[in-house]
Amino acid sequence: MELNSALAREQLSQSVRELGASLAERQGALTLALEGARLRRGEALLAQVSERRGLQEHGGLMAYTQELLKETDQPCFVQAARITHNRLVKAIENMQCFSLSADPSFRHFHMDASRELKVISNMEYIRAPLAPVIDTQRTLAYDQLFLCWRLPQDSAPAWHFSVEFQQRMGLTEAGWGGEVRSPNAPVAWQRLEEVGGTSAVIDRLEMDSVYVLRVKGSNKAGFGEYSEEVYLHTPPAPVLCFSLDSRWGLHADRLALGKGQTYARSVPGLSLLQAADRSLTSCHLTSDLLIGDLAITQGRHYWACSVEPGSYLVKVGVGQEAKLQEWFHLPQDMASPRYDPDSGHDSGAEDSPDSSPPFCFLTMGMGKVLLPQGAANLHHNTHSTHGNNHGPPTAPLPPRLGVCLDFEKGRVTFYDAHSLRTLWEGHVDCSAPVCPAFCFIGGGALQLQELVANRSTEEPPHRRVTIQSHATNLGN
Repeated sequence: MELNSALAREQLSQSVRELGASLAERQGALTLALEGARLRRGEALLAQVSERRGLQEHGGLMAYTQELLKETDQPCFVQAARITHNRLVKAIENMQCFSLSADPSFRHFHMDASRELKVISNMEYIRAPLAPVIDTQRTLAYDQLFLCWRLPQDSAPAWHFSVEFQQRMGLTEAGWGGEVRSPNAPVAWQRLEEVGGTSAVIDRLEMDSVYVLRVKGSNKAGFGEYSEEVYLHTPPAPVLCFSLDSRWGLHADRLALGKGQTYARSVPGLSLLQAADRSLTSCHLTSDLLIGDLAITQGRHYWACSVEPGSYLVKVGVGQEAKLQEWFHLPQDMASPRYDPDSGHDSGAEDSPDSSPPFCFLTMGMGKVLLPQGAANLHHNTHSTHGNNHGPPTAPLPPRLGVCLDFEKGRVTFYDAHSLRTLWEGHVDCSAPVCPAFCFIGGGALQLQELVANRSTEEPPHRRVTIQSHATNLGN
C-alpha cells in the first residue's frame, strides 16, 4: 500500500510539473507574440511622428518654400509656386486629419483564462467506469446467449469490458432477477476479456440450464463495479432454424411474408369484406395457415416467435403436414368439427380420445393467451375469461412464445420464452413427420425469433416432406 501510494504521489507531482512546463511554454509563446506586435506598432508610429515633425520644423517643405520666395525669374517662380501651393494644401489637410497609423492599445492581447481556470479547478483523479446497466429487453438466451448493456450517462468512459458468466445449479424458477440458489452452487466464473463493444455473444453452453451473467468496464483507472447479475435460462432443446414456407401462401390477398421468410402478416382481405356485406346476422371469419419449410422426424427441438399484441387470433403449434393440409382444405368458415371454442386449442382430440391428435395449437389473441383446461403451470398472472368464472384461464401474452417438441414422446410444451416458464403442455401424433404451424384468424402478425449466431448464407435444406399447393382450389 505504501509503495502504491508513493507511486501515485510521484505520478501526481509529475503531472503537475508537466502542466507547469506546458503553461510556461505557452506563456513564452504568447509573450513573444505580444512583443512582436509592440515593436511593429512602435516602428510605424515613430515613422509617422518623424514625418509630422518634419512638416512642423524649419525644414522640408517650409524650407523649400522660403527658398522659392527668393526666386527672381518670374516664369520659374509661378511654375514652382503652383506646385508648392498644392503640396502645402495637402500637407495642411494631412495635419488637420491626422490619425495614428497603428493602434497604441493592446485590447486584443488581453486574455480570458476563466475557462482554463475552471478546467484546472475541476482536475481530479481518473475514475473507473460505473457499473454497466444490462438491457434486459435485448438480452436473451436462444441458440446462444446474447448480452447487451450500456454505461450510465455520468460514467467515465471504458476502454473495454469484461463479461463473466457462470452456470448455476439448484435454481428454481430463475428469471430476471430471480435468485433462488443452492448453497452448493459453484463459484468459478468464466470470462470474456477485453470486449470492445457493448454486447457479447456466448456459445457452447448447456441446454436447459440457468446461467448468471455480469459485466464490468475498465479504463486507465482499472476495473469498475460489476453490473447487477442477470439470469438466463437456456432452451430445453436444440434450437430449430427454419423459415416460413412461401408455398403455403394460400390466400395472396390476405397473407404476406416479410423479407427472409421469418415475418408473416395476415389481414382480413377483400373476401371477408364481401362476405360481411352479404351477411347481416352472422360473422364470417377467414383462416390462413403457414408452416415451416422443414419437417421434423426425430429428436427434441425448440423455437420461439413473437405475436403482435394487436392480433385478433393467432394459433401457434405443430402438426402433421398432410393432416394440416386436409383440415385447411375444408371451406374457410371455421366449421371444422375439430374446432371447439371451449378447448382453447385445435388438436383433433375429438376424433379419437385414445390417440394423440395430429396437430396441437395454443391460441393467442388480443394480448392474451388462452390456456386449455388442465394448464396448472401458471399459478399467477392468470384469470378466468371475462364474464365466465368457469371458462378456461387466460394469461398475458408474453413478448416471445417458445415451443418445444419431443418427437419420440409426442409431446409439445409451450413456454414464456422470456423466462422459460411453462404455459401449457399438449400431445401430438408423431407417427408421421410434423412441422411448425401457424394459423391466423381474422388478421394478425408474428415474427420468428432470429438466431443469435451469424449463420452462413447457405441455401436452407430441402424439405423432407413435400406437398402440392392447393392455392388455386382453396382460393375459389
